[in-house]
Amino acid sequence: MQLTTHTDYALRLLIYLALPEDPAPATVQTVALAYGISANHVAKVAQTLVQTGHIKSVRGRGGGLTLARPPREIGVGEVVRETENLRLLECFGPASRCPIDPACKLKKALGQAQEAFLSELDRYTLADLVDNGNELTRLLR
Repeated sequence: MQLTTHTDYALRLLIYLALPEDPAPATVQTVALAYGISANHVAKVAQTLVQTGHIKSVRGRGGGLTLARPPREIGVGEVVRETENLRLLECFGPASRCPIDPACKLKKALGQAQEAFLSELDRYTLADLVDNGNELTRLLR
């Protein structure tokens, strides 16, 4: 399974916000510069993460982005489910028009593979992704 750029950037933004550093909120521009990615993309991803309750955004002077919950409470699988379109094939939706859908073993195999992928991601929290925070901070800043 290949994750979209949106999900990749969402996970990167969460990692950045979880790193031990200045308690001041991070700006979209700071995150974009650290990763070498577009500030517009970071802003769109931040909007998604605000809507899903993973981060908070404060406008104005001294504002920026912060985690809405502690890193140990943010599951990687949860974030992927909220940012990805997990419909692998047309038949994964409610209105499948495939004539073999009721007997399709491929659909079942792909569904099980996807569930195994997500179950593995459910084993990790944001805290697990930043337990080497000093090294990550050194690389990003």
